[in-house]
Amino acid sequence: MKERVILHCDINHCYAQIEEMKVPSLRGVAMAVGGQEENRHGIILAKNDIAKKYNIITGESLREAYKKCPHLLVIHPHYEEYVYYTEKIKDIYREYSDHVESFGLDEAWIDCTDSALLFGSGEKIADEIQTRVLNEFGITISVGVSFNKIFAKLGSDMVKPAGLVVITKENYRSKIGSLPVEDLFYVGSATKSKLHELNIHTIGELADCDIQILKKQLGKMGETIYWFANGKDVSEVALSGTKVKAKSVSHGITASKDIKNLQEAKLIFSVLCEAVASSLREMGMRGGCLSIGYRTCDLKWYTRQCRLKESTDLSAEMIAEAMQLLQKNYDFHHPLRSLSVSMSKLESNLSFRQMSLFDEEKKAKTRKLEKTMDEIRSHYGFYKIQRCSMLLDKQLTSFDPKGEHVIYPGCMI
Repeated sequence: MKERVILHCDINHCYAQIEEMKVPSLRGVAMAVGGQEENRHGIILAKNDIAKKYNIITGESLREAYKKCPHLLVIHPHYEEYVYYTEKIKDIYREYSDHVESFGLDEAWIDCTDSALLFGSGEKIADEIQTRVLNEFGITISVGVSFNKIFAKLGSDMVKPAGLVVITKENYRSKIGSLPVEDLFYVGSATKSKLHELNIHTIGELADCDIQILKKQLGKMGETIYWFANGKDVSEVALSGTKVKAKSVSHGITASKDIKNLQEAKLIFSVLCEAVASSLREMGMRGGCLSIGYRTCDLKWYTRQCRLKESTDLSAEMIAEAMQLLQKNYDFHHPLRSLSVSMSKLESNLSFRQMSLFDEEKKAKTRKLEKTMDEIRSHYGFYKIQRCSMLLDKQLTSFDPKGEHVIYPGCMI
């Protein structure tokens, strides 16, 4: 069996580079892409190399960024343009393989195993792709080349910007063994903390750990990252155009003002849950697990989740569960800045379930009402129909989670 050749391409500070491509003079100033501070969507989404020298960090507030760099130029995001140009760049990738799997807008894996006879080694293909993207778009990308997806992604993260790192079966222990364990895919802050408790700080230490200890402390995730650290990832790069089945649906918002109590949180959760429910109905799915995320004004992020007694696509049920979770886990000792809602454990809305006739009739009426709202919004716009409660504080509720591309960094847990 021939060894696989997998590339992972990452557009360096993607949003900022696209803005620089459109306006080249931006390359000469400290610039970042961020939300509108006056509407409190004031978070850094991407920064250019000059801004990076001021220690501007993705995810921090504009207020914090301006303290570090008072003359920072902040550009509001143009999401549709980012989608357009990143797809154009991926079209270049698709000239080298029919297996190109997107990972967000700015990243993609390319399986070049069968392309080597035509285009040369993985390193040669990576170098050629880097050169073409730079010449045709004026944009740099970092590329990792390896024998699996995990190490290819790790390679693309190792040298920024415009790095090209090759990780082989012969050199991977010397290349990545001393890297922090959190550099490995799937190791977020919570997993990192648990590994540190086991005195595991590097990928090499993780690879040499007893797998039974990892399974005991971390469950299935412990076994997964153990095999990742030892180069045993065998997942395939999806065929171009393949639609990956959604595992969750989520919407979130950075509020236009501080969220000071449960009543204000409920207003925002109502808008977010309506959007999630509408998306689920469009997919013909229902969710069995609801998660909420909330960020405090000092930018600490928390998530909580619960399994539902019955899967649902109704916003009314989601709102009630979201409020129970928040009330149980947060006392508003500090105001909240952001909220999000996610539904996972998805199943078809045709799946069999048994319930009382009274419950079914009640749910049918609620579903008919919510579908009617979907149709009105689809034809006449989101703001043509709203719950009366949304009028209690228009500043908090005047946003359309589905129609407006509200972008802010998420958190891996």
